[in-house]
Amino acid sequence: MPTPWNKLSRMPADELRALQNSNLRKFVRHLLPYSPYYREMFHKEKIEFSDIQTLEDLQRIPFTSKNDIAPTEEDRARPRKFILQPDEELIKRHAPKSQLAKILWGKLTHQDVKRQLEREFKPVHMHFTTGRTALPTPFAYSERDVELLKESGERMFNVIKVSRDLLAVNGFPYSPHLAFWLAYNALVKLGMTSLQTGGGKVMGTQKIIDAIERLKAGLLTFIPGYCYHVLRAAAEQNRDFSQVKHVVFGGERVSQGLRDKVRELLVKMGATDPKIYATYAMTEGKTAWIQCAEDSGYHLYPDLEYFEVIDKDGNRVKEGESGELVFTSLGWRGSVVVRYRTGDTCKGIEFEPCPRCGNTVPQIRPDIQRKSEIKEFHLTKVKGELVNMNNFYPLLSGVKEVDEWQVTIRKKDNDPHGLDELVLEIAPKPGVEFAALKDRLERAVYGDVGVGVKIVQGELEALLKKVGMETELKDKRIVDERPID
Repeated sequence: MPTPWNKLSRMPADELRALQNSNLRKFVRHLLPYSPYYREMFHKEKIEFSDIQTLEDLQRIPFTSKNDIAPTEEDRARPRKFILQPDEELIKRHAPKSQLAKILWGKLTHQDVKRQLEREFKPVHMHFTTGRTALPTPFAYSERDVELLKESGERMFNVIKVSRDLLAVNGFPYSPHLAFWLAYNALVKLGMTSLQTGGGKVMGTQKIIDAIERLKAGLLTFIPGYCYHVLRAAAEQNRDFSQVKHVVFGGERVSQGLRDKVRELLVKMGATDPKIYATYAMTEGKTAWIQCAEDSGYHLYPDLEYFEVIDKDGNRVKEGESGELVFTSLGWRGSVVVRYRTGDTCKGIEFEPCPRCGNTVPQIRPDIQRKSEIKEFHLTKVKGELVNMNNFYPLLSGVKEVDEWQVTIRKKDNDPHGLDELVLEIAPKPGVEFAALKDRLERAVYGDVGVGVKIVQGELEALLKKVGMETELKDKRIVDERPID
């Protein structure tokens, strides 16, 4: 089982590195051979499992990407190859000698062995990616993994020093996705009284507002856009949210502008100095990592995983340099990945002790961006242009005069062979002059995103439906309506 967090979080850097090297050796030698995908890969690349002794040796292993994992119409079973599947022959070849000795010497009965293997490896729970591939990709958890999910969730809340005496409201949407189940399991493990709302689609916005006020909730967990929607509606009703001390966001990037708008609404409803935290998570990583303060990095769990940062050519960058995050599992069972290219870019990993909380674990620097949001547009007849759609999020969420927004990418004049255009629909706050706001936003978008955009005014309720505020797992902020080639 994992290293106790109170020890791990204050462990010196050299000891953390030694722990990761030790965990990596055990994982690759004794567990990774149970993966059909990696057995095939190692055989093809002529790599022995015993060759991987240190974190440096990991660079001998080819990268894994979404294209390797995601199911297709032709191969829907592809994700199963990433589930650890021990059988009698593989156990005899790869299990630790100490484990084999207990079996051979009769210290464990057949039923004991069977139950132990089931607990460690049999999938009992699964999450799915949120559909950035054509078909959702399942990731399986064993019983042991579910316990790790609880443990890592408890760590997450310990990082921000949440009191067990607070009452929590989990506003993440109920579904087989990481955000809801991590929050649920973490709150149970932490021993906090909590309400699992299932989000707007299950419990409804008005009942969630009522619950936060009546239960005097001190901790809220939400998707950022939906949280802003709930708080805006609650503020219009003059509700009392004075007990709210912590808001934990997941599922989307959190800009400083959105933090400020959320904080402003909470203060308006009586909260005193509420803290707003972002998390970083991915289905393939099986957990989430949190900031200890609003301007800190995301605190990692080095006994459970290893992150490296690579450049565009796939080479590791120096410590602290920017690049793409690559994830390797060290402590999980069920579905596991090694050297998995996340497609997310960051400004590097900090290895010095955190100056805010004193934790010594590495921290991914904030402002992580999804590479998948960089799209090519044919805005002129000359050539395509790469546009980082991520830039819309911090820009528009930080404009106080805008209540809601959505960007649509479409073909101009509905000509499938014509030029692309971006249409930004906004719902201004009541009393805001649209013409002046439109002029300011046109300049701001061109300055931040680098392209012109057509801005139109929308009605708040209609735009909320388009965004899918109470019907979608995540807000549909960027919609690509261009025909698929």
